[in-house]
Amino acid sequence: MASNAKINKRHITISLYWKVQLTVWSLGSIYWAYVVYTRDNYSVFYTLLSYVIDVFIGIFLTHMYRTFIARSNKSNIELKKLLLRIIPSIIILAIFFMFFANLKWYYYWAVLQDKNLDLLTQLFYWDPVLITGLRSMSIWVLAYHLYHYYISQIAITKVNAQLSIIAKQAQLDNLSAQLNPHFLFNSLNSIKSLVIENPSIARRAIDLLSDLLRLSLYKKDNDLNTIEQELALVRDYIELEKLRFEERLQLNVAVKDALRSIEIPALSIQLLVENAIKHGIDLRISGGVVILTIKELGNTIIIKVENPGTLKANKSSGLGLKNLKKRLEIQYKGKANFSLKESGKERVLAEITIPKTIENETI
Repeated sequence: MASNAKINKRHITISLYWKVQLTVWSLGSIYWAYVVYTRDNYSVFYTLLSYVIDVFIGIFLTHMYRTFIARSNKSNIELKKLLLRIIPSIIILAIFFMFFANLKWYYYWAVLQDKNLDLLTQLFYWDPVLITGLRSMSIWVLAYHLYHYYISQIAITKVNAQLSIIAKQAQLDNLSAQLNPHFLFNSLNSIKSLVIENPSIARRAIDLLSDLLRLSLYKKDNDLNTIEQELALVRDYIELEKLRFEERLQLNVAVKDALRSIEIPALSIQLLVENAIKHGIDLRISGGVVILTIKELGNTIIIKVENPGTLKANKSSGLGLKNLKKRLEIQYKGKANFSLKESGKERVLAEITIPKTIENETI
């Protein structure tokens, strides 16, 4: 009994679209039922039959339009262009509405009431049927597209809000890394030893630490940085870390000048470099070289950060990388990739592949 109840419940479930269709056209056809009953003296039976046919005509035409829009993907064009394209559609729908309504009227009077009427003359009888069709189809088509535009904007707003939250989390992760007691202790200890030995370098180190903290605290809401801005941040970070690692830490950068103006997710390169130092260079007595390569392949940008180490020792699946993956997924709509793998003996490679441009949301 329980399973039968569930089946019956599932069978009577009607989507919002069909609820609106039935309600709108049922209410809209009441007027014409009243007209044929009072003006044309239809019987109760034929009045109800005419009413049902009118409801069917409205639902059939608008549903065919909806199917056409869905298959041709015209709902994804810009709103201004869409408004220009739907005007001919409204006219065509109104003409078909006129033909079907007149055909129904002709069938009743010529066939059922045996009146001598010309079919072509009756099919092109436009006033007020065509005007009614234009009014009804205009309301339906505009309401349909405005509803989907509204739904689309809500979806875009939700995605942007989610992306903003993740980007803010990335900033907090970056700030957390800069405020890490171990990092601060080592940096300040290095600066302390330089105050007497080399005051100019000590001042430079204080400036670098100040810049890193300021960027983490007061970074603007823009979720993107140019590659040049990201490289400048990485260079400052490496210069500060070299106070501790000295010759144990080296950075090699290979990037074409033409790519430096391209925008990428903010703090993404620095996160990979920090990860390479923390889980690679810092664990090796001899240190090593972090190799940063940025290249173009077709319509994509490939960012590679390679460092000494192994994945077993490189336990880098922390919150920072997880947030980076999520940011890439949302910001590039699944068209970006992130991977972390061993690239050879005692080498680990982190790689980001992203489109050169981010697609704009349209309807």
